Amino acid sequence: MVRAFVTLVFVAILGLAFGRLALDYVPDAALNQTAVHYAELTPPETGAQNVVAAIIVTYRGLDTLGEVTVLFLTAAIVALVLAQTSGPTKGRGSGLLPSGELLQTGTRMLTPLILLFGIYVFVNGHLTPGGGFQGGAILASAALLLLLADPVRRFSHRLLSWVESGSGVFYVLIGVFGLFLAGGFLDNRILPLGDFGSIFSAGAIPLIYALIGLKVGAEFSSILESLEEAEDH
Repeated sequence: MVRAFVTLVFVAILGLAFGRLALDYVPDAALNQTAVHYAELTPPETGAQNVVAAIIVTYRGLDTLGEVTVLFLTAAIVALVLAQTSGPTKGRGSGLLPSGELLQTGTRMLTPLILLFGIYVFVNGHLTPGGGFQGGAILASAALLLLLADPVRRFSHRLLSWVESGSGVFYVLIGVFGLFLAGGFLDNRILPLGDFGSIFSAGAIPLIYALIGLKVGAEFSSILESLEEAEDH
């Protein structure tokens, strides 16, 4: 009874706070000075059609690097905690029921399409909504589907580690190249900006997003693999 009352009070306080925010919200009539600067100068400076992607990868590239680092630490901590708390192994796939034929057939049909769509999302991140994080999450959803269709399936931890580590190293190297070949860390102008709106444009942004997509996909897949292994113990 006390727990339910405390929960109700907490929800009421949150509702009151968000209600006040919603009632007092007044949309800006015009962009502020910073937003105007980004909106007007980002396309010519970076060559990217997607202004949001260009800001994330270039102007606040250090913040994006921090985000993928946090995700890497999360994957590592999950694997470490599950390895320490898992009990004795009962046998590979012990107690797991085989999935249905419908799921297995659907997985074989959908997995290549999901992988292609994930690659499309992060390769075209400088042109359309999307990018490395979204594309990487889509790649990891293919891994999840494979694990659901075949509960005894195991991905190579070594391969996932190489993909994650290699992507991260090349990501940082591109940032360092920007210090020497362009105007700063993760400056995309280390490569030609190309024709605005084409697939080969925006300098190094498509390459950076590809590396982020592979890194995020490997990290999410590693987490899923660790959770699946924990279920077998």
